[in-house]
Amino acid sequence: MPFKNRIQVITYPDSLGKNLQELHYVLRRYFRKAVGGIHILPFYPSSADRGFAPMTYYQVDPAFGTWRDIEMIQEDYDIMIDFMVNHISRQSKYFVDYLENGKDSEFADIFMSFNKLSPDGKIDKKDLEKVYTRKPRPPFQDVQRPDGSLETLWCTFDFEQIDLDVTSPKTRELFRDFLIFLSRKKPEFIRMDAFAYTTIKLGTNCFFLEPDVWKLLEMLAGFVTPFDSRILPEVHGHYTYQKKLSEKGYWVYDFALPMLVLHTLYHHTNTALLNWLQICPRKQVTTLDTHDGIGVVDVEDLMTASDIEKTINGLYEKGSNVKPVYSSEAYQNLDIYQVNCTYYSALECNDNSYIAARTIQFFAPGVPQVYYVGLLAGENDIDLVEKTRNGRDINRHNFTLDEIDDAVKKPVVQRLIRLMEFRNTYPAFKGDFAIQPSPENKVVLTYTFKKYTAKADIDLHTYLTKITYTDPETFSEKNFIV
Repeated sequence: MPFKNRIQVITYPDSLGKNLQELHYVLRRYFRKAVGGIHILPFYPSSADRGFAPMTYYQVDPAFGTWRDIEMIQEDYDIMIDFMVNHISRQSKYFVDYLENGKDSEFADIFMSFNKLSPDGKIDKKDLEKVYTRKPRPPFQDVQRPDGSLETLWCTFDFEQIDLDVTSPKTRELFRDFLIFLSRKKPEFIRMDAFAYTTIKLGTNCFFLEPDVWKLLEMLAGFVTPFDSRILPEVHGHYTYQKKLSEKGYWVYDFALPMLVLHTLYHHTNTALLNWLQICPRKQVTTLDTHDGIGVVDVEDLMTASDIEKTINGLYEKGSNVKPVYSSEAYQNLDIYQVNCTYYSALECNDNSYIAARTIQFFAPGVPQVYYVGLLAGENDIDLVEKTRNGRDINRHNFTLDEIDDAVKKPVVQRLIRLMEFRNTYPAFKGDFAIQPSPENKVVLTYTFKKYTAKADIDLHTYLTKITYTDPETFSEKNFIV
């Protein structure tokens, strides 16, 4: 299936309007030429984490719509959907049956009991301390059955997200059934969420263990490729993970770009950014903002420790009411690898700086994704954070149709839409990427395809962004200030 390299939007099913029907309306009314694809974050029945604790993959949560709504959106846009490789909901029929029936449950083998890892069901504290987790909590929980008996289960993330034993034949059978069902819906991509946390071996960090991880990805890809879907492995970590995945032929995320762009714009230097653009994978999905925060671990060794610290400090200083406390236990947000902030707020709500950032993203190698809050140049939602006491909600405002209509009229959003339309329709982006020589305070990036050339020239002091391109009719050179 040929893949269209067009800008995608990342959104929850109820964030651009209250459901999938309104989401489809918003995309067609305001962003018809600006958006070519959409990553709809989990729309399945779920018990927690805003969809990321799925109870099943066979249904669309009725609050959002039906599979027919997904299919109608897909008639107009490429679709990406999610599969949570690491876990399933505590409220799923699989875990409920296991909780009730224990080892007699038909689903007993899909969960990772400590009894599988140790003869007496106990694991040495030193082994547990080696495990890489996103939050400073042990990777397990004790569950109590109706008869009062206790069992300790591996649990990487949240109380409602029970880890799965991916080595179990029963789990693989379940994955096969889920993924065949999903891939027959013909999504362009199925994102493999948290897959790197599935390789569990005592004495290791239990994260992206080789060769186990490659066997797992090969299995997952095998379930979806017969229906022409692709998998997109999701992993936050050192950039070499993305390089390894790319070398194996997988599409990857560029989670390093958000911090690199902030560093570039905050400190008016192109060095770290251009070094990365020279070596980054080409089959990648680029991001500046997502439903998670701005990644920090992803830029280790791409930026110096002092530059990372300076950029994080700058983020708190410039980020329009971002406070370190919002990344603390008090706000249910002890994630070790990210800072939560909208990207527009991270750039001090400076329109020129924001457009410069998006231009860098759209000219970087790969397929750009724009988070729905960023699409509308949304600012930090402090009221929501204070209401929910959840730090991540600072970048998770749900927009009503009236709010969207107002936001689209903002000059910065109009500029962004124009830039997105150019990126989606101009032929040069089918071709070759190049970095042009420039002083440290400029970024000059080009694409060339046949007779078409597009060049972005960004001044890192003024944030002025100029696009120069070959006119499709006269083949003369034209330009515009974004």
